Amino acid sequence: MRCSSAEFTDTGAVRDHNEDAFLAFPEDALWLVADGMGGHQAGEVASQLICDTVSSELHRHGGSLSDQQLQDALILANQRIRQYGEDKLAGATLGSTMVALNITGGRYCVHWIGDSRAYLLRNGGLQRLSTDHSQVAELVAQGMLSEEEAEAHPLSNVITRALGVEADPQIDCVEGEVQAGDRFLLCTDGISREFEPEELEALLSDEPIGDISQALRHAALVRGCRDNITSVIVQIDHLATEATLAGSRDSTLPVRQWAQ
Repeated sequence: MRCSSAEFTDTGAVRDHNEDAFLAFPEDALWLVADGMGGHQAGEVASQLICDTVSSELHRHGGSLSDQQLQDALILANQRIRQYGEDKLAGATLGSTMVALNITGGRYCVHWIGDSRAYLLRNGGLQRLSTDHSQVAELVAQGMLSEEEAEAHPLSNVITRALGVEADPQIDCVEGEVQAGDRFLLCTDGISREFEPEELEALLSDEPIGDISQALRHAALVRGCRDNITSVIVQIDHLATEATLAGSRDSTLPVRQWAQ
């Protein structure tokens, strides 16, 4: 499989520090975005602990993770976040939302907890792969709010799950076959709150993804984004056939773009 990716994180137009973090291992087809919370920069610690733990587990397993190994790494990160709160913050709670994309054997698997999101652009149409773990998402599921009402609801930022909050976190996942031309977007709520789905669809349909990444960041900042913003765009350029597998190795083309 051949894929490319473009990533950025930015403090945004209002906040004074960045509690988001991302992880990009395109050569191993693994990407992750985390959005920390907890105040006094504890959220920054939580999101970075997730990235550091997954990174170390990836290297410990020799450069790739199965979906179960990724889940285990996230559980380990959860334990480390909770331990940090006990040891360094007098038992205070800190945590982080998270969304990760892992591609193995021609299939994608998205793992998430909280309201960091995953989208898939396929054949020009955008679909959301993740469902927010939030109070308003539960109201939408119960038919008490529409999606449009949920976005503007005063409780839209109240999440019900995050790594570091519970001893036994519930991490959801969804999987499917990848197709050539697929584009995935992983992002924190700083991005998803600033753009309507139609806007994201239009942006992601442009070329190339490095320019899309720059345009997304610029547009969010111009709008005066009130939160940190982080985005990872992954494109499936080519699916290997038996002939290409016999003649070449899988390759991944990273496009690095980030700002602190």
